[in-house]
Amino acid sequence: MNFKKKFEITKKHLTSKTKRRPGLLISPAVKFIVAHDTGNPKSTAKNNVDYYERTNNEAQASAHIFVDDKEIIECIPSITTDKPEKAWHVRYCVSWDNELFGYEANDVAIGVEYCFGPNINAQESYNRYIWTLSYLCYKYNIDPSKAIVGHSVLDPGRKFDPENGLKEMGKSYQQLLIDVVKEYNESIEKNQTINANILINNDFKIMKLIKNPTSNKIYAIDLKNKKHWIFNEETFNTGMDMGLWGEWDNIESVGDDGYEEGHTIIMAKQ
Repeated sequence: MNFKKKFEITKKHLTSKTKRRPGLLISPAVKFIVAHDTGNPKSTAKNNVDYYERTNNEAQASAHIFVDDKEIIECIPSITTDKPEKAWHVRYCVSWDNELFGYEANDVAIGVEYCFGPNINAQESYNRYIWTLSYLCYKYNIDPSKAIVGHSVLDPGRKFDPENGLKEMGKSYQQLLIDVVKEYNESIEKNQTINANILINNDFKIMKLIKNPTSNKIYAIDLKNKKHWIFNEETFNTGMDMGLWGEWDNIESVGDDGYEEGHTIIMAKQ
C-alpha cells in the first residue's frame, strides 16, 4: 500500500541532548498524534524552528513538526525516520492522554504544529497540515479516525489549540478530524480506505446515553452495544439536534456498565 507524497518534508533538526530535543526514543511505539497550533499568528514554520534552536537549552518544551503554507519542517526526528524521538509537547501532569490512549503523550505521541496568520495562506497551510497528520497515521499504522487528538482535549481549560488556528479557516475541531480521514483515504489505494466513524445510526430513533458516575464522560451506545465517548458539549448538542439522542436529562448513570469500548464520536451537521 502506497501513500501519495503530495508535499516535500524538510529536515532541520534541533541540536540533540538539549532541553528542546532530549534525544530519547519514543517507546514502545507511536500510538497517537497530537494536533497543535503555534498560538502565534506572526510566526512561520521556519520562525518557530529557528527560535527553538536559538533557545534549545532555555525550556523543556518542543514539538516534532511545524507546518505552514510553504514548508513542512521536521525539527525532531519523527516523520522521516523509523526511530522517532520524544518531544515535550504535552504536560506530564495531565491525565486525559492516559485515559484515552493508555500512555503519556510525550512518550508515545508525535506533536504537529499548525502555523497561521495574516502572512500565511490559510488554505495552503491547512492542506499541508491534514496531509502531515494523515501521513503520520499511515507511517505508523494507526487509525486516523481514532489516533488524532487536539492539545485542548488533553489539557482542557489551559490550552485551546488547534482551535486557534482553525478559526482562520472557519473550521471546527470536528471538521479537522473528518478532513484528516478524508485526506488519508484520498492518499492511499481505494480498497484500503478507513471508515471515518461518523456515527449517524438510522436504525435508532434515539440512542441510549450513559454516564459513568466516577467521571465526566458521556457515552452513546450503538447497535453492537459498544460505547462511544461524546467528547464535548458541541458534539452532544449536534447529536441532539440531529435526533440521535435525547436531552441531558435522559442520560442514565451507570457504574460498572459492562459495555465494550468503541471510539470517540466524530460528527458534523449535514
